[in-house]
Amino acid sequence: MRTDTVAPTASAPEPAVASPRSRLASAWARPGVRLGLLVTLVLALAAVYLFTAVPGSLEYALKIRSTTVVAMVVVTIAVGVSTVVFHTITQNRILTPSIMGFDAFYMLVSTVIVFFLGATTFLRADPVTLWLVQVAIMVAFSVFLFTWLFGGKRRSIHLMLLVGIVLGTFFRSLTEWMQRMLDPLDFQVLTDTGFASLTRPDETLLLLTGVLVVLGCIAVLPLLRTLDVLTLGEPVAVGLGVNHRRVIMALFAIVSVMVAASTALVGPILFFGLIVANLAYSYAGTFRHRWTLPTAALLGVVFLLGGQLLLERLFGFGGSLSMVIEFAGGLFFLYLVLRKGAR
Repeated sequence: MRTDTVAPTASAPEPAVASPRSRLASAWARPGVRLGLLVTLVLALAAVYLFTAVPGSLEYALKIRSTTVVAMVVVTIAVGVSTVVFHTITQNRILTPSIMGFDAFYMLVSTVIVFFLGATTFLRADPVTLWLVQVAIMVAFSVFLFTWLFGGKRRSIHLMLLVGIVLGTFFRSLTEWMQRMLDPLDFQVLTDTGFASLTRPDETLLLLTGVLVVLGCIAVLPLLRTLDVLTLGEPVAVGLGVNHRRVIMALFAIVSVMVAASTALVGPILFFGLIVANLAYSYAGTFRHRWTLPTAALLGVVFLLGGQLLLERLFGFGGSLSMVIEFAGGLFFLYLVLRKGAR
């Protein structure tokens, strides 16, 4: 009798179950997850800063502290976005918009006003008028510089950077020369304006600066993909159909307005953009500007809010946070220079 036997079939391999560590690593690799964590951290720091250690009336404290938080957000968006865009169009991650002489020019404008009109006139001047004058002069200076360097056939970003360094040195030298002939009280007023003040800014100026920053961000949004292409370099961008000169001029104008507005609001912050921009590149894990731009802005808020909390609540200092930022930023700048030079 014949017996039919059925050959055993090989069973399909069972899918491997991902470990919690691998799933966590996969989630962390997504820029959206990293950005969401930053948003959560910013909200947590803002809540701690607003609602803890209230010395008196909660309503009065919230009014003052909320203005400080909004100022920090506006400044970090302006500095973070402008620095990342500036890095993209210059193809250099060490330089910042301050290399164009904004900080030095800001101090020169303030020094000229005090030198010819006196500190009393400077302090009694209408804040809105003074802010508008400073912003208009700084924007006009940058537009003239960019038009001169990029308007002709021979245009070079490296030439622009060299001219910015030379002009910045000239502005600082002229400022120091004028300050030496000032009255000690007038000199003290100028010294105070040389340090950024993020606490209790003028609400009207904050509103005007916020409007300019929002308009600048709206202007950058349609250019996000173009910025990604510019990261590949000018020859590749031109080959892919980008009108390089036109785009660069538009981006320089946006950067100029945002940096001028934020500098006129709180004062110069030389190395802050350098810190948040370079850390944003590492944290975002991608070169796409749809992620690096908000990451830089959120990291800036984390540093400013966290630093202010440490100074006020932990150490009990009422000093300027900008001094700590400048010191840390200077060390970070040296680290970047040495690391690039070692390669």
